[in-house]
Amino acid sequence: MAEERRFRSASGAPIALRRRQHSACCRELAVRGPRLQLRSLSAATSAVWLAAYGLFALSENSMVLSAAIFITLIGLIIYLHFVKIDQESLLVIGSLGIQVTSSYASGKESTTFIEMGQVKDVVINEAIHMQKVIYYLCILLQDPEDPQGVSEVVPLFQSSKPRLDCLIEVYKSCQEILEQRKTAPQSS
Repeated sequence: MAEERRFRSASGAPIALRRRQHSACCRELAVRGPRLQLRSLSAATSAVWLAAYGLFALSENSMVLSAAIFITLIGLIIYLHFVKIDQESLLVIGSLGIQVTSSYASGKESTTFIEMGQVKDVVINEAIHMQKVIYYLCILLQDPEDPQGVSEVVPLFQSSKPRLDCLIEVYKSCQEILEQRKTAPQSS
């Protein structure tokens, strides 16, 4: 069962939250950001190449055009492969752990897995950024030396930066599974 809802990011860009329930204790939550706009990409590339052509006309050095084309193409490859994230997903499996995946525009994926024994809680935190308060979802990792302490905070959805209403949906889904995990050992 999958459902998709539309939200906005902290910057006002449209994003979509897709919730897929694989079983009672396994849920996948994916936030898809706006796609790369071909129009803005073409405009930026054209501007760089026109500036290079202007420099070529003044200097009559063909290396300027070659360098502009080379730098633009390398920059585009770096941007698509390391910067532009299309989708961030969270797979919560109550008995195993939480898998965090970032899918880049080039098709590359970056995945991190956190064992459920390390997870203390999933919380919505707030931060002040440029004169406004932004909210973000994070996983609190349990300190191995102090069971009441937190050893690390792992922020989620750093690229898409969903607003609070979207974060609440994800938070509730995560908490349902975490509560099942907490009550399961007591009932057996």
